[in-house]
Amino acid sequence: MEIRQPIHSEHAKRLDTEGLRKEFLIENLFCEGEMNLTYSHIDRIIVGGVVPTTQPLALMAGKALGVDFFLERRELGAINIGGAGKVIIDGEVFEIGPREAIYIGMGAKSVEFTSDSVETPARFYINCAPAHHTYPTRKITQQQASPEKLGNAENCNVRTIYKFLHPSVLPTCQLSMGMTVLEPGSLWNTMPCHTHERRMEVYLYFDMKDDNVVFHYMGEPTETRHLVVRNEQAVISPSWSIHSGVGSASYTFIWGMVGENQVFHDMDHVAMKDLK
Repeated sequence: MEIRQPIHSEHAKRLDTEGLRKEFLIENLFCEGEMNLTYSHIDRIIVGGVVPTTQPLALMAGKALGVDFFLERRELGAINIGGAGKVIIDGEVFEIGPREAIYIGMGAKSVEFTSDSVETPARFYINCAPAHHTYPTRKITQQQASPEKLGNAENCNVRTIYKFLHPSVLPTCQLSMGMTVLEPGSLWNTMPCHTHERRMEVYLYFDMKDDNVVFHYMGEPTETRHLVVRNEQAVISPSWSIHSGVGSASYTFIWGMVGENQVFHDMDHVAMKDLK
């Protein structure tokens, strides 16, 4: 598990392209037959990609967590962006198809991920956060994920937001996750942009061809920077940073949030005239 320290906004202003990518971009999440995890000290979120092939892949506790089992003091959400697979939790099997999610409450001792097909393996994207209470484990389909359509063609941002882990769908301690699907011809997400001091966020971009990119905008509203993001890469967004992007073609992204406020619309909007 890679460990990343938090970065102050004043420090981020002084980073060059390589420095920004090193601190905020997660590039190699999904590798067949592997589980890759990044632990960020920003709100203690763990971000990971799990691609089981011939053997199950299990969550294992280590020195970084200092506990007997991975979810002893944590909750976890996983969204499958690959082929059909299964999550086995303390012996109970949950079938998780493409674009389906699972919430796993604190206290689950054994968590294994498997794929139904080696040729088209599942690709589980996970977010994991500290927890203080055990809520029931539950599978969530895309139809159950409280869809909300936003945007318009004039602003190139017609999109549907699916709120998989959200108070309107199920209870969690602090973790929220959802998936935003842009329609063909729409390229912008989260513009006009915002910040939220009470929680951080991670964006995973996917459904992109090899020659397509997303320009992800970050930084304080009056001191913006950008990251060039490719397929199945994620961006860590601190609470002081905007998080907005535009692609060379349409794409899909998963947002995950941890912090002390789960109200989806709790945000500090930034006027377009104030961006620099």
